Amino acid sequence: MTMRVQLLTSEWCAPCRDAEEIWRAVADRRDIAFEVLDVAQPEGRSIVSRLGVRSIPSTVIDGTLKHIGVPSPAEATALVAEAPERSAGPAAEHYVGMSLEATSAWSVASAVFYLALGGTALVFGGGIDGDPPWRAAALHVYGMGFIAFVVLGLGEHLLPRFTGAPIRAGASAWWQFGLVHAATLAIAGGALAGARAIEAAGGCAAIGAFALFAWRLIPVLRARTQPDR
Repeated sequence: MTMRVQLLTSEWCAPCRDAEEIWRAVADRRDIAFEVLDVAQPEGRSIVSRLGVRSIPSTVIDGTLKHIGVPSPAEATALVAEAPERSAGPAAEHYVGMSLEATSAWSVASAVFYLALGGTALVFGGGIDGDPPWRAAALHVYGMGFIAFVVLGLGEHLLPRFTGAPIRAGASAWWQFGLVHAATLAIAGGALAGARAIEAAGGCAAIGAFALFAWRLIPVLRARTQPDR
């Protein structure tokens, strides 16, 4: 059975981010299930109440409080010494923690880029009521590029905090990121060139991105039968 490591943290706790970085590095080397839990959310509160945790960051391993404070890399490794080494390198998937994931940061940056691109095109085309040949493409850049990246990027970062449930990050998040870019460029480019087949391909890429996000949302939306599962 895979060893389960839960790091209890809070948004206002600066040392908690250091503890998360250390445990992330350990989780890349050891075959453990690592989660970051906010003590302000239901699952975190349940563990705090059950174990009588008084300080954070705190590390819980297989349901038992094992460490309080920021462990050194050596201390963290020793706590999971019984867990086997990862034979295939770092896990392709992990759960989003307190730190801003690279996919979240790049999604927000992409949203700003597409907002500037679409907004500029509309301004030079007479605004939202104008009728330049690129108006449809500009609206697609705004609607698909800006809005989709805002929803997906911020959703990845904020949903775990609102719900207290984890969301996957890693390979699936990067595939989602790439598909949204492909969808935006294909739909806008197809509209600009009058190529319906390219627009349709972009639509398929968008469906793929949203399907991946829906799959990542399953742990967030799934009803929990055990508060400290």
